[in-house]
Amino acid sequence: MEIVEIVKIIIAGIICWLNFVLIDTYFGLPEKPGVLGAKTIGEKIRDIGGNLNGGYFMGNIVCSPDASAGTLLASIMNYLMGIEGGFIAALLVWIGNRLCADPGYAGTIGALTITAIIYLLNPIIEAKYFIVGMVLAIFTIQGFEHRYASILLGKIAKKMNRGE
Repeated sequence: MEIVEIVKIIIAGIICWLNFVLIDTYFGLPEKPGVLGAKTIGEKIRDIGGNLNGGYFMGNIVCSPDASAGTLLASIMNYLMGIEGGFIAALLVWIGNRLCADPGYAGTIGALTITAIIYLLNPIIEAKYFIVGMVLAIFTIQGFEHRYASILLGKIAKKMNRGE
């Protein structure tokens, strides 16, 4: 792997991270558990010393296709089918939200925004880098360290008036 590819992955990862974290926070994922299971996850994260609002955020993205899922699915579909694939991903995420009884639109918006970003950046950073970047972005929130990730998410939520 060349250094240019690594830089593209890092840039795509940062863009994906910002896309899904800011959209999910804006749509209120840290404020309360929006779907079944999110409350339990939030409380468990609080119990290990994490932030409850950050825990709700993490619980909501595990239990329903929010902007993290929308961003990843749209990146994959853009890679496979081009911009049309991104629109199909947005539709599939919207359907997934309805199946989960999730009243929100964070996942759909996340899929649409990353589709637009990939379309605009395609001459420089191809969709395949956004797939890897999004996997890494999700890992920083869900797979790395729950306590510190929840604290960071809680701070972002507080700055955006979406949590305590």
